[in-house]
Amino acid sequence: MSAASKPVDWTIGPSAVPYAAAVERMESRVDAICRGTAAEEVWLLEHPALYTAGSSAKESDLIAARFPVFKSGRGGQYTYHGPGQRVAYVMLDLKRRKPDVRQFVRDLEEWLIRALAQFNVKGERRNGRVGIWIAHRDGSEDKIAAIGVRLRHWVSFHGVSLNVDPDLDHFSGIVPCGVRDEKFGVTSLAALGLPVTMAEVDIALKQTFQEVFGPLNG
Repeated sequence: MSAASKPVDWTIGPSAVPYAAAVERMESRVDAICRGTAAEEVWLLEHPALYTAGSSAKESDLIAARFPVFKSGRGGQYTYHGPGQRVAYVMLDLKRRKPDVRQFVRDLEEWLIRALAQFNVKGERRNGRVGIWIAHRDGSEDKIAAIGVRLRHWVSFHGVSLNVDPDLDHFSGIVPCGVRDEKFGVTSLAALGLPVTMAEVDIALKQTFQEVFGPLNG
């Protein structure tokens, strides 16, 4: 079995994991993967309400610091994390898989698109707007999933977030991902009329991750 085909650890964490503690755990795991002493991992969790500022964040995009703000090493701009949102920290060794950042991001997008399709939701990519979007008949579009990653010695960390049933009003304290156009907003599975549980979302994510990235352990 090649290194890339070895099962990836699939870990579901508790709700309301503090951001700083999550980053510390994630970076520790990434260092171990770099050393070859730990398996790759996908860690699913929820955070308490907070904002993170990626490496491209602009101060003007923080409208109101309604929640704690954390500087994040991931790419991208401002985003919100909170209860009802599934965060997946993806720690994969791209050197052993394929050292291609653009392809990795496309694979993350494909994973989210396939997971949403499990609930008959059509998620779409958009050039120039990172993440997964839902198009409406009136021409407006809402973001349902965000992507922000970083690499250390070709091992990925940070990852994706999918809005299951968060309080969407909490996004109003920021310009999400720097997109200011009024026809672009945010949505969730619940807002689309799909009251699915986090456990059901996790099942869909697990199944479709294996389709895109390969076998899992856990």
